[in-house]
Amino acid sequence: MATVNPTTRSPLRRRMLMLGLAMVVGLAVWFWGPLNAYAQTGAAFGARVACSCRFIGGRTLGDCKKDFEAGMELIMLSENQQDKSVTARFPLLASQTATYRPGFGCQLEPWRD
Repeated sequence: MATVNPTTRSPLRRRMLMLGLAMVVGLAVWFWGPLNAYAQTGAAFGARVACSCRFIGGRTLGDCKKDFEAGMELIMLSENQQDKSVTARFPLLASQTATYRPGFGCQLEPWRD
């Protein structure tokens, strides 16, 4: 039985692999701006809604996820009971915190540029 040396791939196969990799990187760069913007907006919306639900409505964070719009399933929530804040995260892309302030309600922390 002959063994195949993995370092001796055909030039066509190597070109096809490089072309596929270039296409994946190109698509990631092309869609990065819109994807990042949707992630930031979703995290901000999630933090604001969950903060109001938790600290004004008195519901649990798990129950507050019922108030999310369709497509927000990836948003993860965590709370800081001492600061009365909720942080919403879109994995690897965005994070936003909303804090409850008496008389003002839940306010988002300033966005970072």
